[in-house]
Amino acid sequence: MSVLRPLLLLLLPLCPGPGPGPGSEAKVTRSCAETRQVLGARGYSLNLIPPALISGEHLQICPQEYTCCSSETEQKLIRDTEATFRGLLEDSGSFLVHTLAARHRKFNEFFREMLSISQHSLVQLFSHSYGRLYSQHALIFNGLFSRLRDYYEKSGEGLDDTLADFWAQLLERAFPLLHPQYSFPPDFLLCLTRLTSTTDGSLQPFGDSPRRLRLQITRALVAARAFVQGLETGRNVVSETLKVSMSEGCKKALMRLTGCPLCRGIPSLMPCRGFCLNVAHGCLSSRGLEPDWGSYLDGLLLLAEKLQGPFSFELAAESIGVRISEGLMHLQENSVKVSAKVFQECGTPHPVLARNRRAPAPWEEASRPWRAAAEEERPTTAAGTNLHRLVWELRERLGRLRGFWTGLPMTVCEDSRMAADASQEAAPCWTGLGRGRYMKPVVGGPLTEQLHNPELEGDTSGPDVPTRRRRLHLRAATARMRAAALGQDLDMRDADEDGSGSGGGQQYADDWKAGAVPVAPPARPPRPPRPPRRDGPGGKGGGGSARYNQGRSRSLGTSIDLHTPPILILFPSALALLGPR
Repeated sequence: MSVLRPLLLLLLPLCPGPGPGPGSEAKVTRSCAETRQVLGARGYSLNLIPPALISGEHLQICPQEYTCCSSETEQKLIRDTEATFRGLLEDSGSFLVHTLAARHRKFNEFFREMLSISQHSLVQLFSHSYGRLYSQHALIFNGLFSRLRDYYEKSGEGLDDTLADFWAQLLERAFPLLHPQYSFPPDFLLCLTRLTSTTDGSLQPFGDSPRRLRLQITRALVAARAFVQGLETGRNVVSETLKVSMSEGCKKALMRLTGCPLCRGIPSLMPCRGFCLNVAHGCLSSRGLEPDWGSYLDGLLLLAEKLQGPFSFELAAESIGVRISEGLMHLQENSVKVSAKVFQECGTPHPVLARNRRAPAPWEEASRPWRAAAEEERPTTAAGTNLHRLVWELRERLGRLRGFWTGLPMTVCEDSRMAADASQEAAPCWTGLGRGRYMKPVVGGPLTEQLHNPELEGDTSGPDVPTRRRRLHLRAATARMRAAALGQDLDMRDADEDGSGSGGGQQYADDWKAGAVPVAPPARPPRPPRPPRRDGPGGKGGGGSARYNQGRSRSLGTSIDLHTPPILILFPSALALLGPR
């Protein structure tokens, strides 16, 4: 034994001892110079940072061992780590907000411009065909487009009411011009309007044109409005969601992740990647938009395909002038049959004096018959685009947005301020207690799994009220877009259920395509006939009808000359100029 003692004493210095445990780096690195340098660059007062490690019994979140942080420094670091995390989230989602905002602006500009182009085309067509006669009644057509814009931009009254009022006003002007030998009192015009608004369809003075126009423009406008509103809602919801409110547990976890290494005097030691993922998942799982986000993107794509296909907004806008032209042609060609039915139901009006009559001008053929643009001639707006290109760009960009919220924790932890690089995963890193390797399991997935998150255990109580509200907004936009893809307007349907709607929530078949024969929409419960609403001269109702104005003047005890101005007698001769038979 005495012989082995010298040998053991000789070999003892060569044997490795136990490795450094948690906190051993504090014993090795007694200086706070590195922490002072980093925090000083951030604007911290160096008077609050000791030059060497001090006892940490005063700390609230970081390990109460040797530290470089005073109580004031720790509290300021808590606020700064939260602000850094918030800024990182907003930076990560900025492209998301920008994409939705840019798509909303482009589609909105396109739809508004298409309505303007449609109105301009109608003015050119009718001015060329009617000349001064059209200018006498331009308010009727301007009023139609004004109310269509109100529906699209301001969610005004239902489209059924808008179109029914327009056709009623047009008939009130056109029918007396077909019979310049008669004088039509207000009661006769009121009977005429009621006769055309009956649900049995016994009198169709404009043929099938009102139904076809209603089918085309209603589906397209409902879809366009729901689509643009959906983009706007998505932009607003995402922008608000990125400004997440942090729970107290999340603030503490962020402080342990990126603030405590500074307090330990080792700011160059990056947090472990698994540590960061657990903190990010715990902070974001109850604040994101999944699973509603994927359904929302699917609704956008579905409605976009409808807008360039069966619900084409371009073709619908072009059809406005075509359908009105066809309706007037039908009225002129079937004037004898229509007049007989009207006189039978409403009585024969009194003839006017012969001196007030004027012979109609000779019929002429239109030099440029109106037709819808062919598919290869689809117009390009002033913005230099068309609907097909807009939808293609949207589909390409939305592909990058899918899965954003589920992948957000990974995106956050890829930032160099939040965690060590993935290539250095085997190297020692900050575990929340000291230098080493993060051995806790990484918990991702839905909120239910976050109950077992080791970094925020007990702090996953579920989405807060603002988050629930944002998700409900997203679901509502998705439901509205899916309904619009079926030809339904949920806003008008809700109004109908309240007793104040106008039937805009009906559903239309997927029948209207270029060259296809339209199919009648499903029957709906009839509503009692009523005279159309008017807004008076110069208002949205356009033109102010003679029936309405005469009725008002009669109730006020005044009288208005009911005779048609002589210039309007030219209307029958101009009807044939609307296009080829």
